[in-house]
Parts: sequence; C-alpha cells; structure tokens
Amino acid sequence: MNKTVEELSMGQKEKKYTVIELFAGAGGLALGLEKAGFETVATVENNRWACETLRTNRPNWNILEKNIIEIANDGIKNYLKNPNIEIDLLSGGYPCQAFSYAGKKLGLEDTRGTLFYNYAEILQELKPKMFLVENVKGLVSHDKGRTLQTMLDVFSEAKYKVYYDVLNSNDFDVAQKRERIVIIGVRNDIKEKIGIDFTFPEPKEKKLVLKDILKNVPKSLCASYNDKKKSIFKLVPQGGCWRNLPEDIAKEYLGGSYLLGGGKTGIARKMSWDEAGLTVLCTPAQKQTDRCHPEELRPFSVRENARIQSFPDNWEFIGSMAEQYKQIGNAVPVNLAYHIGLSISNYLSKI
Repeated sequence: MNKTVEELSMGQKEKKYTVIELFAGAGGLALGLEKAGFETVATVENNRWACETLRTNRPNWNILEKNIIEIANDGIKNYLKNPNIEIDLLSGGYPCQAFSYAGKKLGLEDTRGTLFYNYAEILQELKPKMFLVENVKGLVSHDKGRTLQTMLDVFSEAKYKVYYDVLNSNDFDVAQKRERIVIIGVRNDIKEKIGIDFTFPEPKEKKLVLKDILKNVPKSLCASYNDKKKSIFKLVPQGGCWRNLPEDIAKEYLGGSYLLGGGKTGIARKMSWDEAGLTVLCTPAQKQTDRCHPEELRPFSVRENARIQSFPDNWEFIGSMAEQYKQIGNAVPVNLAYHIGLSISNYLSKI
C-alpha cells in the first residue's frame, strides 16, 4: 500500500536520498526534490546567471558551472566531493533534439552529437538506482515518435525499466496548465528487488487558479506593454482574447494571421482570476503568446511568474529582467517536482 505524504515526510527525516541534477537551470526541479527529502550532491548548469541564482539560494550545493559535454567527457565523478558516493537519482531535462538515423539501429551511437547522448553517458557512468527526465510534451510526437522511442531504447540498453507519462502541473498544486512528459527509469536489479512497478503521483482533487496564489506578491521587475498594446487590452475582458475585439481592430492587430481564422487564442489573451495560468514562457510580452494580467494592462511580473511556477517568494533570481523571466520560464514547477519526488522516494523506500 502506498504511504501518505505525511508518512513519507516522517520517513524522509530518517533517510535522505541522493540526487545529481543535469541542466539544473534556476533550480525548480532541484528545489522540489529537496522538499521531497532528496539531498543534492551536485548540479550541472552552464548558464552563468542560472548558476548565480543557485549559488545565492543554496551556497552549500556543489554547483558545476560547466558544459555538459565537458562533464561527460571528463567523467562526472571527477567533479564530486566524494566520488564513491552512491547516487539514488539522476535528474534533469535535456533539450528535445532530432537524431540522425543512419538506419543501422546503433542505439546510443545514433544519438551522438545531442545533449541526450551526454545525459545517457553520465547515466551509464553513475548507474543511479533511478533517473528522472522532464521534457516538453512535443517529445511524444517528435519525428513521428521515433525520437522518444530511441531514448527509451537507449535507457533499456543501459539496463533500466522505463516508465513515462504526460503530467499537467495543474493537477499537482500548481496554478498553471503546463503539460510535460516525465520519464522515470528504475535500474533493473532495483526493479527486481522491489518486485512492483513504479507509479506516477495521483492528480490532486483541488485545482489551483490564479486568485489562489497571486495575493500579496512581493514587488519585482516587470515587463511593460507599449501604448498601442495597452489600448488593445483595454477592450479585452478577463478570460478573453482577440476574438473579443471589434472586427476592424482585430484585423489590424492580427494582420495576415486574421485570415487564418480558427485557433490563436493566445493573441491578445487576458487572463482571468478564476483560471489557472497558461504555460509560463521565457519572454512575457510576445504577440503570439500574450498573457495579460487580469486587472492591470501589463504582463505578469517576475515574482508573479515565479508564484505561478510555485517558487517560494524567498527564492531569489539573479541577472537582468529578461534573464530572470527566462530562468523562471525554463524551470520545472517546484510543486510538480515535489510530488514526483515523493513518488520516487516512496518507491525507493521499498528496497
């Protein structure tokens, strides 16, 4: 029988599982796993400002500001304070890149030249009990499913039993409709020892909306709209988009896109307090993907976007305004990571 969150939390005080994270970004995934009882052994990230964010918030973490290719070539154990430490979990989300298929089904060699290849190399070096990958939902259908299948094949060759599912962050205490594929691997010998399959977390009954989380948000940097865009958003009601504009204004604002008709509800989109946020993006004021504040004629601020990504207010982001927006948009929602982490620690506790 699965343990409750409360039972897990009590158990985690006795046992902390170790994790190394690749492509760590601003720390959303790492922070969620920490909340779920994991001890961060090292994080790998090559963006200077994301590393500054990690150092500012977790000065005790071993933050490796290096290119993943260099880490994979040198061997990640050479960068660990204790190279003999047993790693329970390898986590991270590499970019979705197409593979060049020679048609010979070489497995890992087919993926050479991609960041997935480096992730798989490090996985084979560390041989952790489990691994966690988060990626865009589009990976499921990328290159007609061949990209994902190649990854699954490589993981199987590395002697891992693999599970994957598409999870919506709004099901896991996040006020955001953000769908991502999550891939979990369990080393074959661990799977045999435990004797049952890994299961993903169950969706929560309560779905958070923006009014639940955007109260008393700390002041922060915020992008702005020009006067023309403000005049457009004055005409759009909460929860509306360009379809709510007078036809002549909609035609002018959308230009050639207007003739394409259906879809494109992201253009001139004003959010409502009574809905979950749309996927937080790296740039807050793009015409095709507007997310206007429900009451004010502006995008969401840096700290509002951080709240929508379920970061705590004391998690500080370093860098320019554009850099901070980018770090937040690229992050895994903290609470989603927390619930996935609980499922992983629950599974590991059965060993």
